[in-house]
Amino acid sequence: MPAERLMPTEESIDLIALTRDIVDRELRPRVDAAERAASFPREVFRTLGRAGLLGLPYPEEYGGGGQPYEVYLQVVEEIASAWASVGVGTSVHALSCFGLFTAGTDEQKQRWLPDMLGGELLGAYCLSEAHAGSDPAAMRTRAVRVGDEYVIDGAKAWTTHGGEADFYKVMARTSEGSRGISCFLVPADTPGLVADNPEDKMGLMGSTTATMLFDGVRVPAERRLGEEGQGLSIALAGLDSGRLGIAAVATGVAQGALDVAVAYARERESFGKPIIEHQGLAFVLADMAAAVESARATYLAAARLKDAGRPFSRQASIAKLVATDNAMRVTTDAVQVLGGAGYTKDFPVERYMREVKVMQIFEGTNQIQRLVISRGLAR
Repeated sequence: MPAERLMPTEESIDLIALTRDIVDRELRPRVDAAERAASFPREVFRTLGRAGLLGLPYPEEYGGGGQPYEVYLQVVEEIASAWASVGVGTSVHALSCFGLFTAGTDEQKQRWLPDMLGGELLGAYCLSEAHAGSDPAAMRTRAVRVGDEYVIDGAKAWTTHGGEADFYKVMARTSEGSRGISCFLVPADTPGLVADNPEDKMGLMGSTTATMLFDGVRVPAERRLGEEGQGLSIALAGLDSGRLGIAAVATGVAQGALDVAVAYARERESFGKPIIEHQGLAFVLADMAAAVESARATYLAAARLKDAGRPFSRQASIAKLVATDNAMRVTTDAVQVLGGAGYTKDFPVERYMREVKVMQIFEGTNQIQRLVISRGLAR
């Protein structure tokens, strides 16, 4: 299990205990079958929502949990240590609410945010396009103002929860240039909005990913978040927080892989003693533990900056880079520790390795993170 971390309040300690209880009762017994069947765990998200775990970093006045990001991320890590698809989904849901919370008017927030944070609804985030993954300013999806509505046409690729979500935070072009992108909150049942066939992915089989197709989707102007042209800044600000979510997810998966590897190494014997007592393998496990602990420390340090209201964009990119690269190495080493058994589906470490690969790619590839970090240093 993940090591105990310092908690700011007794409430936070109880929250982590509640999360662990739900993870053990509701997630661990389902994960293997659901991932093999590529079954979307909608009821699991409802369970988390009813427990108040889907809206933790948002204020209580809007139906959130009122928790610091430092605490919220540890909850995400606990979830991901058992089920990466659900950990990713929890982070994506928080990201899908970010635009309304940060750029919405008081009236918009009072009207829509409580339902979005209440646990019954699940959100998705539409930014990337097939030709503009790392360059969102090159998007082509358009929103044209017609009276009191916008008409959206285009396609948004790589949408987590695509076709399963209840609402979508959508970035679309309202004029030319990087300042010509606007943000919209679009209900899933809006006519003209459909999901393409889900992607056939390497991992995260329980997390549905699809291209969302917009064909004359009419959205009331009141569902635009912020001013016209403010969409890209909303998107990029949200990504800073989203990167911390993925860092926590990756750390959780790495912790899960470490737990399996240590348990196996304690039980498996070679040359008359448990293989964990052989120095060559013991050092591999030690390096894995160091990688998990350093990733956790890095994302928590960035979260504390965010909670203090200080700039944290560079630190968020560092956390995402370190945590996902470390997780890739830890899960690969976990397969090696188990040997031939690690290459089979009798143990979850092969799944962990497949799952964390995409974490080096989404929320900005790790090459993009290096670009963000280096530009921050240049400034």
